[in-house]
Amino acid sequence: MAVGLIAWGRFLHDGNKVTVPAPPTDPGKPWLWDFLHTEAAAIGTSFDFVQLPPWSLAQGGAAPGCDGYGVFQRRNLNGTRYGSLESLMAAIAALNVSGCLTYGDLVLHQMSGENGGPGVFRYLGADNKTMSGRGQTSPGWFRGGMKENDPIPPFCREDDVPSPADDFPFGRELSYQNCNPPHVTEADAIDYLIWAQAHTGAVGFRFDDTKGTHAPSVRRIMDALPSASFYSEYFDGNPANINSWATSPPMSGRSAVTDFPLHWRIQAACNGFDATQFDAGSAGYWQWNSGLSVGFVDNPDTDTSPGQQVISNKGLAYAYLLSLPLHLALIYGKDYFSGAVWPGSYGLKPLIDNLCWISRTFAIGAYQVRWVDRDVHVASRDGNGGPLGQSGGLLTALNFNVLSPRTITCSTPFGPNRWLHDYTGHHPDISTDRNGDVTFTIPSNAFSSGQSYLCFAPGGVDRPFPQTPHPTTQTFFAASDLDIMPATNISQQLSQRIFCAKDTKISLRLSANLSVKASLTASVSSSDNKPISRQRIGAKPEEAFGMAPATGWYTISVEGSGLPESGSDYELAVTYLGATA
Repeated sequence: MAVGLIAWGRFLHDGNKVTVPAPPTDPGKPWLWDFLHTEAAAIGTSFDFVQLPPWSLAQGGAAPGCDGYGVFQRRNLNGTRYGSLESLMAAIAALNVSGCLTYGDLVLHQMSGENGGPGVFRYLGADNKTMSGRGQTSPGWFRGGMKENDPIPPFCREDDVPSPADDFPFGRELSYQNCNPPHVTEADAIDYLIWAQAHTGAVGFRFDDTKGTHAPSVRRIMDALPSASFYSEYFDGNPANINSWATSPPMSGRSAVTDFPLHWRIQAACNGFDATQFDAGSAGYWQWNSGLSVGFVDNPDTDTSPGQQVISNKGLAYAYLLSLPLHLALIYGKDYFSGAVWPGSYGLKPLIDNLCWISRTFAIGAYQVRWVDRDVHVASRDGNGGPLGQSGGLLTALNFNVLSPRTITCSTPFGPNRWLHDYTGHHPDISTDRNGDVTFTIPSNAFSSGQSYLCFAPGGVDRPFPQTPHPTTQTFFAASDLDIMPATNISQQLSQRIFCAKDTKISLRLSANLSVKASLTASVSSSDNKPISRQRIGAKPEEAFGMAPATGWYTISVEGSGLPESGSDYELAVTYLGATA
């Protein structure tokens, strides 16, 4: 199981929703990407990946309540609530080098902010003058109207989506099945996805609102990036419905799925102080297919939706979540960070960091419930990870009773006469008896603090979970309808710099369709304009890839020779090791 951080949150301020409060020192600054860049090394000690919010320009721009789901222009990654494209790229590179990969949030169900009449979205091209930007729409891209009295040009009829009754109107809803011209929306979504993944360096994506999107198109869009990982938001409390969508054609297991049934069970147990709720009815989609289940305690939607929040015992919730056999486990950033970072956050970082280490170190192998009553839940992992190896196993015990500790004797997966240590620090060391059973006392849930849990595993393990640095490759695409102008015979410095670690090799891979006598040169320079790396293609090709002399920002320039007056489109892939700011 991989553990990820949902690295943003929604907050309430004076009755209004605010997306990621800005720093008190600069209340107007979009800063999330810069914050993640700074905190990347610390984040990498606990998490395998980070889930970012939508990074495309939305109708609300950088306004306090804009979360990015009302997408206006997919291919514009500047001007958002979260920061600039340059800051986004630097944050992803810093997370990569810290052993923490990045998931983007793929919003393809709807668009908002039409600026050319109903169903018409128009964008500036790379010259910032002509309305020639890629992805411009016509009414035939969309289905229905935003509301009953909305003027309806030749919009399309509704798509066959998994659950039409649950497909609530939000902005202009894209048609993938019935669009006009045929296939235009799917082709644009695929083109955008390939561009965004290569430009940013993300390795996977959350696919938003798949319950309201034509499933064959969802599958084909995902298959455009065969090596990328996906998990899908399929908002449903019935695991049978989730399983049918996730495992039947056309999806056939291509995407993992958010486990809303598990969330509802966690909510019922923690808000009701009732451990039996973890196992009531169906305890979650993970019991149907743990290999496709993406578990979470809360997320930006549930946390700010009345009746959906986990409002009590979140420490117990995370101890339970991180003991389960899941594909992915998600930690909500608002639960994790302190109020000093994001005012209104819950500050569970110390206990979640500890639970993440325990989970990543010991929580593998078969899962078995060992004890359950209204107050207490005890379950184990046997430590047999197959190709992953042996972890020694894990026994997790929770107590909801706010008044009384509970002494429990139960079976374990550890075998006889094994020394066990509680890695939460809440209990002295114990040993199994000759039958492999143990007796221990779970502290009371005093003051409803949610910290009355124990995590026993074989003693003597104190190693940090290994962090594997990953290089970053980010590709710049130059075309008149994108965000970078075609190359000309005059040197052009790209708008985005890269933030490199000291002594990292900076490699370039440049491609373009050139005439026989033309050439194109890309170069990377330090902040004092000293050349570091260079590649020329076409006439007289050459390359020389150097090392970054210091940690910091490096500029990229492209210059042609013998190019036509209209310039030349190109792609430039830059590979390097990022660094924290």
